[in-house]
Amino acid sequence: MKIHTLKPAEGSTRNNKRIGRGQGSGRGGTSTRGHKGAKSRSGYSRKIGFEGGQMPLQRRVPKFGFKNKFRVAYKGVNLDTIQALSEKVKKDKIDVQLLIDNGVVRKDDLVKVLGRGELTKKIDVTAHAFSASAVEAIEKAGGAISKL
Repeated sequence: MKIHTLKPAEGSTRNNKRIGRGQGSGRGGTSTRGHKGAKSRSGYSRKIGFEGGQMPLQRRVPKFGFKNKFRVAYKGVNLDTIQALSEKVKKDKIDVQLLIDNGVVRKDDLVKVLGRGELTKKIDVTAHAFSASAVEAIEKAGGAISKL
């Protein structure tokens, strides 16, 4: 096989419709655009959401709310998840990389440890944020917290 012998698969390509090349072609005159109206003119492009002159949906529906661009979104990980992971991997130090490696969070997530569940053994936890109840439970079990 040589590069100059390559061809597309049979039937996969078609020739473009040649319009506006005279009456004899069968596609001259109005060039398949019909008669008059905006769609027959050159340079026509329909606006996004255009509904034929009717008030478009995005203008009929009222605006409300706002999105805070300074919001920091955390992925919540509960104590029962940390306890189960600690037993599974047999480690007493849990950090963000260990959570990523075990599919608990994604690599771009900021991790916040939440207080659901309870710890039965001492576990040292490293994360981006902690809830007050999680800090209390970890320290009560004898573990330590450290923020990234």
